[in-house]
Parts: sequence; C-alpha cells; structure tokens
Amino acid sequence: MSSIKIRSKRLADFTLVRTLIAHPMETGKRKDEETGELVAAHFIQTLSFKHNDQLMSQCQMGFGVSKNPFFSFHIKSAQPGDKVTISWEDNLGYQDTAEHIIR
Repeated sequence: MSSIKIRSKRLADFTLVRTLIAHPMETGKRKDEETGELVAAHFIQTLSFKHNDQLMSQCQMGFGVSKNPFFSFHIKSAQPGDKVTISWEDNLGYQDTAEHIIR
C-alpha cells in the first residue's frame, strides 16, 4: 500500500492536484518520552512531481516539514487521461511512488 494519496480536480483554467504523504518527518531533535533518548532523524529529502512522465518540479526538503505533509500543484495544460506521478525519497533511503490519472 502506498504512503501517497493523490487527488485531482479540473477547474476552468487549471487542474488542481493535491497529495498527502504518510511519513513521520522526525527532526532528530525530539526526545523519546519513555527513554529520554533523541529520536533519529527521518524526513523526506526529495519530492518529485511529474505530468505525463515529464518532470515538472523537484523539491529538496529538510527536517522542518511537518508530519504527514500535504502539497498541492496547479497544472494549466492537463487533460482527462493525463498521468500524474509523485515520488519521494527520505534520508534513510526509503522511497515511494504513486500514479494518478486525471478524470
């Protein structure tokens, strides 16, 4: 099961693409309440957004983004049947990719 949820909505002048990513986004500065030890850093480093396999945006992120981050994009040229692909990779090497077809 993917950690990425993608939704789209076609409007008059553009298509709105929204995505929610299930990820802990740990800064590495929070202490575990039970042990008092620092919780290891675990955050998304790279987020990529493609429209019909063409890279539209790639973000380099850090630990300052909240848990389960939400992102939205506008696409002016999107048509029904177009494919949106969102991918991420984190600082521990984990990654995920999800595809969505615009209706």
